[in-house]
Amino acid sequence: MKNKTYFTIKSIVTIFFVTVFMGCQSKPKKTFTINDIKVIPKPTTLTLEEGSFSFNKNTKVYVTNDAQLQAAGILLNRLKIAASLDLEVVKMPPSSNFIQFKLNEDLQNEAYQLNVNSKSITVEANSFSGFIYGSETLRQLLPAEIESQNNIESVAWVIPNVNITDSPRFKWRGLMLDLSRHFFEKDYIKQTIDRLAYLKMNTLHLHLVDDQGWRIEIKQYPKLTEVGSFRVNQEDKPWNARHTPKPEEKGTYGGFLTQEDIKDIVAYAQSRGVTVVPEIEMPAHVTSAIASYPELSCLEKPVAVPSGGLWPITDIFCAGKESTFEFLENVLTEVMGLFPSKYIHVGGDEATKTNWKTCKHCQKRMKTEGLENVEELQSYFIKRMERFISYKGRVLIGWDEILEGGLAPGAAVMSWRGVKGGLEASAEGHDVVMTPGSHCYFDHYQGDMDTEPKAWGGYTPISKVYDFDPVVESMTEKQAHHVLGGQANLWAEYVSTTSHSEYMIFPRLVALSETLWSPKADRTWEEFTTRLTPMFKRLEYQGINYAKSAYNISAETHVNNNTNVISVTLKNEFPNPDIRYTLDGTDVDNMAISYQTPIEITKTTTIKASLYENNKPIGKVFEKTFNYHKGVGKPVNYITKYSNSYQGAGTNNMNNIVRGSKNFHDGQWQAWIGNDMELVIDLEKTTEVSKVSVGSMENQGPAIYFPTHLEVLLSNDGKKFNSVGKINRPFNSNAEIVLKDFTIAFEKRTSRYVKVIAKSLKKTPNGGGAWLFVDEITIE
Repeated sequence: MKNKTYFTIKSIVTIFFVTVFMGCQSKPKKTFTINDIKVIPKPTTLTLEEGSFSFNKNTKVYVTNDAQLQAAGILLNRLKIAASLDLEVVKMPPSSNFIQFKLNEDLQNEAYQLNVNSKSITVEANSFSGFIYGSETLRQLLPAEIESQNNIESVAWVIPNVNITDSPRFKWRGLMLDLSRHFFEKDYIKQTIDRLAYLKMNTLHLHLVDDQGWRIEIKQYPKLTEVGSFRVNQEDKPWNARHTPKPEEKGTYGGFLTQEDIKDIVAYAQSRGVTVVPEIEMPAHVTSAIASYPELSCLEKPVAVPSGGLWPITDIFCAGKESTFEFLENVLTEVMGLFPSKYIHVGGDEATKTNWKTCKHCQKRMKTEGLENVEELQSYFIKRMERFISYKGRVLIGWDEILEGGLAPGAAVMSWRGVKGGLEASAEGHDVVMTPGSHCYFDHYQGDMDTEPKAWGGYTPISKVYDFDPVVESMTEKQAHHVLGGQANLWAEYVSTTSHSEYMIFPRLVALSETLWSPKADRTWEEFTTRLTPMFKRLEYQGINYAKSAYNISAETHVNNNTNVISVTLKNEFPNPDIRYTLDGTDVDNMAISYQTPIEITKTTTIKASLYENNKPIGKVFEKTFNYHKGVGKPVNYITKYSNSYQGAGTNNMNNIVRGSKNFHDGQWQAWIGNDMELVIDLEKTTEVSKVSVGSMENQGPAIYFPTHLEVLLSNDGKKFNSVGKINRPFNSNAEIVLKDFTIAFEKRTSRYVKVIAKSLKKTPNGGGAWLFVDEITIE
């Protein structure tokens, strides 16, 4: 949408001329086309009419009640800040130049109708949320500058004349924030609520309890926050490599929401049409509660709040003690007094029931209730809590593990381990929220791991999110009726700042909002991208640190093991991308090669590539070097065999030129666990060599460690080897994922056989097996 610019002329004579001229002329009107309308999520129906409506200082707002005024307030606040238009609210509709909010009882809940003509704007709805969404659509029809935090002059605040009828496809359109692994303050939660409403999403799921922190004040049990909300600060260490603190160690890292904070958040969410769903985990993921009140567990032993990863999760609530259920009922009573949400989330996932099998209380419970195994005991646990929650007039919802052993009739299921749980629950008549890790886990990477901030793992780019459909093809019509909707989950093991949180959420949440709101048949990825890029500008004005990963170039590499020719395919998420590249290491500019077909490489080459838009580079520059060293394609004899779990490209992996990435599942890594790497490369003839490099990775979270010792030995007969260099590297704690080439250089020698020994750490600091990962041995 082009902006109209007004020029200020200081000359008195010129001012007079312009004033007279403008008095005789009408202002030029903006002519809109359908391509100018970039609303997300896409409205159900939209018709563009001729003409436009212009906001100015004389525009009035006509409402008939306080709820309508509150819904209009979001738009009015934006106009006041960005456009310096403080619109007057009136009790009677003017003849023209006004916005009116009108009750329409024929519309469904959350639906709205929007009519814009040159004289007035009418927003019709049957609910507060409907009026909110009508206001948000008006906001997106305005120029992107409406999102500015400061007044912007020389912008024409004009929108096209349109008729929109709009309603959501699904009832549940949500986002989960994990406050336990890393705590986020009230102000950020309220910001997130604003952003949900902006995208017509209506549910904020707060993960308030987990092993690493209890984040909600419970007045009857003050130790939950005094003890359970703080942990020993080990933020300088990898999440899964932090030591287990002793119970007497004082926790200093954490925080919690007071009940006053919760009330403020809930009220704020209601003013934006958002429901806040609390999650109080049970029976597992509750070490923070056990640390506060050890008597809630089977063993009753003091434990500390974990500082990082914990597996298996054995310190869980005792299912045999009546005191456990008394505690949980008291907690939930306070929780339900704070959250008016229909649904109360109880977790229910990943419970390791080892202690239940030997606990006298649990065994007695199983005998009394006629339960055959601990899975049925978990079912008893969940069913009992469901009866209590139902008695309080609410609905229990939990992760799909609550299906194990049988599910209470009134419970709902959140399907995260793929779609199987949703299929099973809906077939049994339960409502489901679909949130499979494959499409909805925003703790996954959204771009190349080598350039992205640290994430949990997996790869979920925005295009994959857009492909998500909560209704599975194999569902019957009856099952589909039980699908409430879907939501994204941002687990926060690796997300410690609000900036990083925003980066992981946006723009993927923009894509999810459309998949949950708009009719499936009326949308495509190709068309969505034409509205996505303008949305980026709006996110920038809002100060959101969104990821630009969708602009980046990725590469697929194929090696012909017979000829050692490498074929490189360059890709981007956007349809028909304009990719340009160079092969000589020079910067990518307008004279670079236009990418059309896979690039074939037969010698040492550095590819640099960039995505172009409107003849300008956007996104990060892709850069990858393929080094045709002296060992390429030569036979490799493995003296110690790599693990079957990480075989890379097989026996050609160590000298196939293709390097591994920070994604250790990328198929380019060979690995040894609890064992050293030792191999010999046969150069097939006597060759002059002076340097050998070993490419390795360190990612201490999943127990991947750099070698502690490397040695290179040379031989001409393959029997007698002489050492030409060593590197000793003691273990160092490291919180980052690092790729490194360990190089041993020496005076030029002639040799046919090159032996490389890399010694593993063998055992992690916590006692588990340590992995050694190697992707390439370069011989020069």
